[in-house]
Amino acid sequence: MENANNTSGIYFILLGVFNHTEMHEFLFAMLLVISITSLMGNALVITLILLDPQLHTPMYFLLSQLSLMDMMLVSTIVPKMAANYLMDTRFISPTGCGTQIFLFLTFGGGECFLLAAMSYDRYVAICHPLRYPILMSQRLCLLMTTGSWLLGAVDGLMQAATTLSFPYCHSREINHFFCEAPALIRLACADTKLFESFMYICCILMLLIPLSLIFASYSLILAAVLRMRSAAARNKAFTTCSSHLAVVGLFFGTGIFIYMRPKSYRSEAHDKVVSGVYTIVTPLLNPLIYSVRNKDVKGALKRCLVKFLQCQH
Repeated sequence: MENANNTSGIYFILLGVFNHTEMHEFLFAMLLVISITSLMGNALVITLILLDPQLHTPMYFLLSQLSLMDMMLVSTIVPKMAANYLMDTRFISPTGCGTQIFLFLTFGGGECFLLAAMSYDRYVAICHPLRYPILMSQRLCLLMTTGSWLLGAVDGLMQAATTLSFPYCHSREINHFFCEAPALIRLACADTKLFESFMYICCILMLLIPLSLIFASYSLILAAVLRMRSAAARNKAFTTCSSHLAVVGLFFGTGIFIYMRPKSYRSEAHDKVVSGVYTIVTPLLNPLIYSVRNKDVKGALKRCLVKFLQCQH
């Protein structure tokens, strides 16, 4: 038996999602298309916000950070998964596994707090429009953004370091398409109850607290919208808020499903599908929900295209 207390020099095996049947090859191609579209969409959002002065506001600064986190989240997961599938190899080193856990939780955890900051921004814009420049100052915006990145990084560092500290002396086959702490911890040949309790507390901090802030913000927004006299304004606000809440529900719902379910109710097959939703599908939906239906962003895109055409001539 290999040394149970040493994970250096050994490799984990990612079983992945797809095999090489025609159906799975088609699904893999679709997944790549979704991932590339997500990267391009989020990159376009960031570029427009950087280039157009009219989008240099707290709302769009936060949106650019959300797009950046989504791009990094997809880039953390998909390239390794695609390389393993195309090269027909499934190995990943402990260092690579720890790096994936750290980066995934940094971007995923950071996005939780960033979505809460964005909901506060919408609350101030709708409920206190005259005080918006004061309540959403540039300093506060930077603090919320920096805090989101740092909190995600701290959570990722703690979970990655703790997960890799366990001995893995039996099977090293991870039934997943990337290294995720709950999937990896199933392989540990040690008592992991304390770590699972620690992970549960982290989930309360990283998931439930931001989610509570989001629901509080949108509840206050809803109350303000119901008092609006203009039916058109109410419909516009309802449409915008429902779209935002749909993304929030999808992202937080899948995260809670993976990290806060009792161990006895967990299914590896279900976990892989649900993880795919918030690591690949949600980053595609964010630019669609927050940008494509936004008149300011569409206006910025038109202005950039006009400038580009003028430069060509």
